[in-house]
Amino acid sequence: MIASAWIALFAPAVGVALIALARDAISRQQAGIIAAGSTFVSFTASLSTFAIMLGDDPEERSHFSTLYTWLSAGSLEIGLQILVDPLAVFMMLVVSGVGFLILTYAIGYMHGDDEGRRYHAYKALFVFSMLLLVQAGNLLILLVGWGMVGLSSYLLINYWHQRSSAVAAGKKAFIVNAFGDAAFVISIFLLAQQLGALDFLTVFGTALGSIKLSSTVAVVIALGLLGGAVAKSAQVPLHTWLPDAMEGPTPVSALIHAATMVTAGVYLIVRTHVLFELAPAVLDTAALLGGVTILIAGAVALVQTDIKRVIAYSTMSQIGYMFAAVGLGAFAAGMFHLMTHAFFKALLFMAAGTVIHALANEQDIRKMRGLARELPWTYRAFLIGTLALAAIPPFAGFFSKDVILAHALAEGLIGPILWAIGLVGALLTALYAFRLLFIVFTAEPSQIARRHLHRERFEGPLSMMLPIGALVALTAVAGFIQVPGGWHAVDTWLEPVAASLQKPSAWMEIASPVAALALAALGTVLAWRFWGRESDVPAKARSAYPRAAGTLEQKFYFDEAYDAVLARPTQRLAVFLKRSIEEPLILSSLGEIAGSVRELGQRFSRLQTGLLRSYALALAAGLALIAAVFIAVR
Repeated sequence: MIASAWIALFAPAVGVALIALARDAISRQQAGIIAAGSTFVSFTASLSTFAIMLGDDPEERSHFSTLYTWLSAGSLEIGLQILVDPLAVFMMLVVSGVGFLILTYAIGYMHGDDEGRRYHAYKALFVFSMLLLVQAGNLLILLVGWGMVGLSSYLLINYWHQRSSAVAAGKKAFIVNAFGDAAFVISIFLLAQQLGALDFLTVFGTALGSIKLSSTVAVVIALGLLGGAVAKSAQVPLHTWLPDAMEGPTPVSALIHAATMVTAGVYLIVRTHVLFELAPAVLDTAALLGGVTILIAGAVALVQTDIKRVIAYSTMSQIGYMFAAVGLGAFAAGMFHLMTHAFFKALLFMAAGTVIHALANEQDIRKMRGLARELPWTYRAFLIGTLALAAIPPFAGFFSKDVILAHALAEGLIGPILWAIGLVGALLTALYAFRLLFIVFTAEPSQIARRHLHRERFEGPLSMMLPIGALVALTAVAGFIQVPGGWHAVDTWLEPVAASLQKPSAWMEIASPVAALALAALGTVLAWRFWGRESDVPAKARSAYPRAAGTLEQKFYFDEAYDAVLARPTQRLAVFLKRSIEEPLILSSLGEIAGSVRELGQRFSRLQTGLLRSYALALAAGLALIAAVFIAVR
């Protein structure tokens, strides 16, 4: 089992190395095959690890393995160590499985791109980084994977570096995540100082006895971990990078949203839940931040006109549900929604990519319309993804999202608030999801759609259509892994490492889906009324409430606020320091020093006469001076 886990980890890294070493000796398509193939090897090894682990007793399913000791300082020893337990295997299957489908899709999507080899190498690096993060056996290795995930996202968002917007988006993602990373590092330093160790076995085993409940240290550690999670998972207030990240190619968006980057924050909270439970107020904060993100992201998605940005805001909202779940202590429910979300979100992005591919890279939904007749298979795939996103039965989102609402009802303090927020979120989700579906695929095609639409067989190459078909199947059936009032496979699997803190009653498991489904149905009907046919209601609403519409279109002015509070003052300070300190004290002095050295060199150059007698005289004078000094000293 441990050997297969190491194979699962390093297979994508081997793919990166092969592509880098081969360079121009392989074609761009072959580079894509190597990247996808190495990820498939990882998925196969993950399946093998899962199958072997099924044979273990639930209490004996945690295994550590150290390849070598990386750092040793006193009692602190840190190695290249992995932890293979139910949570790690769960994430390994999601990352490598969905990652394989996305990397396969990318072979067709990026066909003809001039720098395809570099792109496919970056994608495989992204998968390796995420696998390192989820398999890490100690916090330092987790931090390495955490940083590599951030680096990979920067490289891929910024992949089309000739575009200034892509460069700006990549830098924004990197900088915003750096704030969360800094908070994460502070927590690691505190844990090392308090416990003298960073490996999970020691940290989780001794934290309860060494750190007092709700103490300052416990709260600071949990807040640092939460800061890292909030930034990586694009939750309010560190969420502004994710919509701009859509500047990268569509398969990058699918990978970030479905299998790697934004799921890392949810995983971190579940993995370190022992530390969060020492600071219950921080857990409540995580849940409330998730609730706020559900509402803000859902509202902003209603006015977006870029097809990928609509789906991006839906990701923020759905991750908000996961944060609400894990903040309430419903760890398995949060992870279950993470899994189903990976399936239907990858499906939505890849179906959107097919539309963009068919329309010569057009992403404005106002220029699409009527594509259901031209792209029928893509329309059906997008419809299934939309139904799952809106939590319509029997698709996966219905089973995973509504169980989170049931857990909210079971929580006595902030639970009812989050339950109400979740229901409003269900209405908003159906509204923006079906708004997107109706605008893009119904009514008469726009002139741009007629002019640019080009179709290949099956509406795209097989490397694109087959992964979409696989995700359609997963989206349709994955929800049945766990059925309220029936079986709870995910809860049972994760219970040894992340048991939920409370269990909803039978009536809660019934009432929550019924209420959510009623609001989702209302949202679907309203979306049909407003965007499924000709209607002037959206335009009238925009005219009647211009400030509200403007606030949504400006994304609640978060970017403007950060620009006013952070960016502009920093720029003004930099200009002041340059004019007051750098130029007069450093740049000017450097120029004067350079001039003095130049003048001194010119003077010494006069000593080089080229006459042997001059050099002999200088040598004799030097020796006489040295002799005089020695005589004087004696």
